Amino acid sequence: MTPLRVLIAGASGLIGTELSSHLWAKGHVVTRLVRDRPTAADEVQWDARSLDPSVLDGIDAVVNLSGATIGRIPWTPAYRRVILNSRIDATRALADAIVAAKTPPQAFLSGSAVGYYGTRPGEDLTDESAPGDDFFADVVVAWEKAAAIAAGSTRVVNLRSAVVVAEAGGWAPIRLLTSLGFGARFASGKQYWPWISLRDEVAAITHLLTSHLSGPVILSSPTPTTSDEVTRAYATALHRPYLLRLPALAAKALGEAGDRLLLVDEKVHPGRLDGDGFRWSDTTIGEAVARALAPPA
Repeated sequence: MTPLRVLIAGASGLIGTELSSHLWAKGHVVTRLVRDRPTAADEVQWDARSLDPSVLDGIDAVVNLSGATIGRIPWTPAYRRVILNSRIDATRALADAIVAAKTPPQAFLSGSAVGYYGTRPGEDLTDESAPGDDFFADVVVAWEKAAAIAAGSTRVVNLRSAVVVAEAGGWAPIRLLTSLGFGARFASGKQYWPWISLRDEVAAITHLLTSHLSGPVILSSPTPTTSDEVTRAYATALHRPYLLRLPALAAKALGEAGDRLLLVDEKVHPGRLDGDGFRWSDTTIGEAVARALAPPA
């Protein structure tokens, strides 16, 4: 692959850190947008609400991974605004800068989520499926709408990512509870939980930098997996018991976040990514969790 100059927003997060290292290793040039005063030559300061279009001079692609975690509980009215605004403000700032740039980048890969679909028991969901009707689905719709501002100036890809399986990340609380001997099935355990390994997440984003795809692209394992299979995989990898059952009412006691994080049912299929020739490294939850929890080599 010809070396690219890639600008990353959200580069200090789980995915952004791994993506930066991966791109550097492949010989690409990475520029990272940071909130604090830059401490390295590859950093540019911004406030996540506006960006000088001149920063994009010579940039081939922009990757937007900005957004507050949804793993914080509870989702108070104030934190709901943080979830929404942290995504919309940064995305709109990047899109506006792309439109105003003298030479726009060739691609804008903007964060999104499979939360777009809401909870949909019994449905097979694809890149083209309609959005759901809950709070987080509304957030993702607005998030993608903000990215679309740049569509007249560059190729825009909405990275509809599943939960990333890594040592940290969205399922870190499940890992912690399981390690303490509290591994549990949530409700029936039959609901589908989309996931993707960190290695495949980074590889998919790298693949999409030079793909011809635009619009929504699901980043989720091609193997639909139930929540019982996910939580059981953590117990197996950690060699801990798996005996407890958490009823749906207990999850609902956590409010909307409990519904979204523990009871969600989304059987998604990464059809566009598969059709574009992407090759998966981790296709079963067992191998993804085992790799994530393995001691450093």
